[in-house]
Amino acid sequence: MSPLLPLVPPLPLRAVREHHLAPADRTVWPATLAPVREILDEGLELGQVTVLTGDNGAGKSTLVEAIAGAYGLNPEGGGTGAMHATRATESPLAEHLQLVRGAGAAKSGFFLRAETMHSLFTYYEEIGVGGMMHERSHGESFLELVTERSRIRGLWLLDEPESALSLPGCLALLGLLRELVENGSQILLSTHSPVLAALPGAELYEVGEWGLRRTAYDDLTLVRTWRSFLDAPQRFLRHLD
Repeated sequence: MSPLLPLVPPLPLRAVREHHLAPADRTVWPATLAPVREILDEGLELGQVTVLTGDNGAGKSTLVEAIAGAYGLNPEGGGTGAMHATRATESPLAEHLQLVRGAGAAKSGFFLRAETMHSLFTYYEEIGVGGMMHERSHGESFLELVTERSRIRGLWLLDEPESALSLPGCLALLGLLRELVENGSQILLSTHSPVLAALPGAELYEVGEWGLRRTAYDDLTLVRTWRSFLDAPQRFLRHLD
């Protein structure tokens, strides 16, 4: 008799596609961005861990923020019940997305967005979550928040979290994310960090003028560029003169 295989929980988010009742105008930003247009035209299937890399302005954050909004998360960060708001800067893309959810999957989630971490810390201080976050360093507060909220099982979205973290902090975050995955959560992460891009089991996509390109870790432009810089910094620094 074959041994019983462990049950794999359904993914909170199986795919992202354009909502057939709310098509986006392809001539208006952000649908003019190639990665956004590709998802609207062809959709994107997601695994348990997905990492997006690419230059500033390529569309990584736009995609992650829109998926968070379509999922029902506060676009400024937090869980499904977070109600804080400062100044809206997100695109209207969420209104044009349809999410394909796993049958019976968790509906909870959490969104961490680098641009609005200060306001999220303030919000959680006001409701008594995580202690006095502004009295610690940004990185310490960030990791403490992830640790405290790690009881949430569902979809975790992180937009460039390395902005708060040192190298040891990035490694600590990798450990926390791996625990989340082991406990059944799903991760969607955008990053400029070769450390965070090394998240075990991740499906890696380079985002750019070509759209989305599935890429092996060693072939990521992010990784190759960092390796070249660390091998010979002067080759890059001489262009500053």
